[in-house]
Amino acid sequence: MESLNRMATELIDEAIDFADELTIDVYGLQGDAAVLDFGVDVPGAVEAGLLLAEIQTAGLATVQTRMDTVGGAPTPHVELSTDHPALGLLCAGKAGWELSVDGFEGLGSGPARALVAEEDIFTRVGYRDEFDFAVLTLESDTLPDEDVAAAVAERAGVPESGVFLPTFSTASITGSVVAAARAAELATFRLSELGYDPSEILSASGSAPVAPVAGDEEAAMARTNDALAYGGQVSLTVDEPFDRFDEIVSTAGEEYGRPFADIFDDVDWDFDELPVDLFAPAQVTVDVVGGDTHVVGETHEDILAESFY
Repeated sequence: MESLNRMATELIDEAIDFADELTIDVYGLQGDAAVLDFGVDVPGAVEAGLLLAEIQTAGLATVQTRMDTVGGAPTPHVELSTDHPALGLLCAGKAGWELSVDGFEGLGSGPARALVAEEDIFTRVGYRDEFDFAVLTLESDTLPDEDVAAAVAERAGVPESGVFLPTFSTASITGSVVAAARAAELATFRLSELGYDPSEILSASGSAPVAPVAGDEEAAMARTNDALAYGGQVSLTVDEPFDRFDEIVSTAGEEYGRPFADIFDDVDWDFDELPVDLFAPAQVTVDVVGGDTHVVGETHEDILAESFY
């Protein structure tokens, strides 16, 4: 497989070339790192969110929108499909890099994580990237500066001039779209965490509703997680049977049935206090090649409607 960061850089070039059409802003930092504002000082956009989801997966996923309903109201949904779930969703797309630099706080996803490859998932997949450019998508309500770019460059082992930091806030159009694109990633990661070999996951397709843009980051975080846990649907094709497929979905968790705003309030928004099984899609179909097909979980439209409207 070609370098994940190389493939993502080609999409970054596309974003820069079509910045006006995507309604994003591009800034050069001292040291020549580049920041792409996908939804911090700009409101974000649907097309920007779709491209950013592709960037996060290093171009290994197809991402598009469709119209459906939530509680009888027309609501856009995002669909993502990939035939490389281990690389595209786990080694690239997963949000696993927590950044805290001189007052800047952000959660990083994208293929730059594979240049560091310190998370357990890289050992499970058996992948580490080597490239001169690093693409790290940041979820933050502030734009990164030179100190952030320098910290990313040092940890990823690349020059600052090779650092690209597309950034968006959760409370933006882009944030709602990108979150909805994560349903397949959540199912793939949850299955891996349960002990299933991620290389045996052959394909993954997922969809989830796009949450209405909230007025602040906390409300947006609650809504976007509701969209996945109560409206996210995923289909996986796998190579081997497993006796824990029923634990992939959010319905398997003890907190299922409560809006995320209430769950987060109970732990004072300290995510380290939350159980891992909380972050999962609502319903999953697992098709074992040459074997059984398992359908687990269910969507919960009433909670979605309460959260959204």
